[in-house]
Amino acid sequence: MKFKNTVFFLILILAIAVRFAFLSDVPPSLNWDEISHGYNAYSILKTGEDEWGVTLPAIFRAYGDYKLPVYIYTTVLSEFLFGLNAFAIRLPSLTAGVFTVLFTYLLAKKLFNRKVAIFSSLLAAIEPWGFFLSRGAFEANLALTFIVSGSYFFLRGLEKAKHLVISAILFGLSLWTYNSARIFVPLFVLILAVIYKGRLIILAKKHKKNFVFCILIFAFFLVPMFYQLISPAGQARYGKVSILDEGAINKILDLRFKINAPWPIPRLISNKVTYFAAVFTKNYFSHFSPEFMFFKGGTNYQFSFPNRGLIYFLNLPFFVLGLIYLIKNYKNKSCRLILIWLLLSPIASSLTREAPHVLRSIVMLPMPMVATALGFSWVIKNKWITAGYILALFLFLENYLTAYFTDYRINYSWSWQYGYKEAVAFSKRNYEKYDKIIVTKKYGEPHEFFLYYLAWDPLKYRNDSNLIRFNKSDWYWVDRFDKFYFVNDWQVKKMVLESGGDVGCKTRLPDGQVSDIRCLLITSPGNYPPGWDKLETINFLNGNAAFEIYKN
Repeated sequence: MKFKNTVFFLILILAIAVRFAFLSDVPPSLNWDEISHGYNAYSILKTGEDEWGVTLPAIFRAYGDYKLPVYIYTTVLSEFLFGLNAFAIRLPSLTAGVFTVLFTYLLAKKLFNRKVAIFSSLLAAIEPWGFFLSRGAFEANLALTFIVSGSYFFLRGLEKAKHLVISAILFGLSLWTYNSARIFVPLFVLILAVIYKGRLIILAKKHKKNFVFCILIFAFFLVPMFYQLISPAGQARYGKVSILDEGAINKILDLRFKINAPWPIPRLISNKVTYFAAVFTKNYFSHFSPEFMFFKGGTNYQFSFPNRGLIYFLNLPFFVLGLIYLIKNYKNKSCRLILIWLLLSPIASSLTREAPHVLRSIVMLPMPMVATALGFSWVIKNKWITAGYILALFLFLENYLTAYFTDYRINYSWSWQYGYKEAVAFSKRNYEKYDKIIVTKKYGEPHEFFLYYLAWDPLKYRNDSNLIRFNKSDWYWVDRFDKFYFVNDWQVKKMVLESGGDVGCKTRLPDGQVSDIRCLLITSPGNYPPGWDKLETINFLNGNAAFEIYKN
């Protein structure tokens, strides 16, 4: 018994080590979502309002993508403790990743046995899917921890009703942390109620007040969620990723014209319902493909290592065996719970265009690890084979970590918008030398990087008479604050603002002469007006140019 406790303690230490190691270097920089989390948390910390001046919002407008609040409020606490830096922004996700390992162990032990729990937690600690997403500031990772821990306390609550209160709070928090949880959790809670209805009925009779209190707590989180979802702010994010976008409508109409049949047959064959059903079904099953799970992973380089599986392919046969075991023992409530969890988890991700999606399907975790542990425990009884398997796992881990901390960091720094920190540092050193500092928008939302890295006073920003921000194409853009101007990359040579007018690096003197205003330009490589002088180049970590800096 003590030995197994020691083994689990070592697994937790391993989970902490791989998640916190070299954090300042990998991922190589903060991306725009992390920067947005950090600056909005900073604004709340300093003023009690977000960057738009809304007091303690229930949803953050940000760039117009409307972020859910829990991660940002958690970041307020970490910034209060550790300051405005990458560690503070990523700390909630890092901590959540470790707690997911902990609750994977507790949940698997509750559902099955200690051996399955040990193997499940080991896989949760070292498999690429959970490891990768634990190192960036991803709301999804925090939501996952709430779901796994909420499930564990639900099972404990079946024995001691007081734990159902904790479960209700944790499930409720997940609804306000990440959008996939808003679809998965209500369905999953309903399934839990069906699977364990007999025990819940007994608890409801014996602990009526406690039981009603749990329902009220969950409703406290759930009802406002539905109200928010029908609002424009609540629908904004899904509108940007929905299957039925403008491109889909064009495809539907195009297919109708190609169907050589009398009306209304073309419309019956090709319409929003049939198109949605076909794409959703394809998306759904793609999440279970070996290519996605074990060999290539996702297509977004911020969510997974390109062309590497989310789960070590060593575990493919054991995962399949685990599924067979679960199906074979479906009448067992624990097995039924794991299978239904797996089946429900891709639904939210499948409703969007970019499927299979590593981040949006994170609610699947840690069930592939639990299934793998079940499969292994079912067929492997020999301790030497077990030792060999564990050794092989660590060799896979060593190979992945080596590539992650070297190749991934160097070759994919561009995907993390590397270079902004260095560009802001240059402008800060030379702030007094120039009347205007112009920055390309090529790499996305430069204003937020300048606000964050300059630790710009949020109140000063909101009240800035030079501030130009506007809504266009369901997005909020910033063209100017203070002496900083932000220009579309294709308009840099003309120095034209998207909101109208030019930047104005020339002025006409009283005698009619045209004189230069001192301007600093931070732009993409080779993209500058004629006659400007190059001062410096900022490179991505692979040596390719990210920014070039010029003066007029």
